[in-house]
Amino acid sequence: MTHASRHTGTTCLPIGSDADLAWVRQEVRQAAAELGFGLVQQTKLVTAASELARNTLIHGGGGHAEVTPLTGGPVRGLRVTFSDSGPGIRDLEQAMTDGYTSGGGLGLGLSGAKRLVQEFTIDSRPGQGTTVTVIAWATPLARPRTGPE
Repeated sequence: MTHASRHTGTTCLPIGSDADLAWVRQEVRQAAAELGFGLVQQTKLVTAASELARNTLIHGGGGHAEVTPLTGGPVRGLRVTFSDSGPGIRDLEQAMTDGYTSGGGLGLGLSGAKRLVQEFTIDSRPGQGTTVTVIAWATPLARPRTGPE
């Protein structure tokens, strides 16, 4: 029996409560697993998504996440975009600095999320909101050698 992926297109998830944060984590983990991400890769991506979803809720006043599988040829990845219409980030350079926090946390949210994924972009304008996009790629397993080449 073959199992068709539930994640063939973009899934949009609201972020408006703590329960939504758990749903985002679950959906990102499921999509990553279906794309062949290893357990460590899944954990890194889910951790980044969790931090960014929490920022969307707490600092952005809520918003949404879009989870999009990236499948082109042999390479597979997952793009997750977090958007809000909150107050925006006044100083992006400062916000991306390790140890900086505007909410009393450890200050590893944005910079920590960036280190956990292969691609990270952020667009934020004061008074207009913030959009953060992360992309992680599933690392293909090395093929065992079958003989001399």
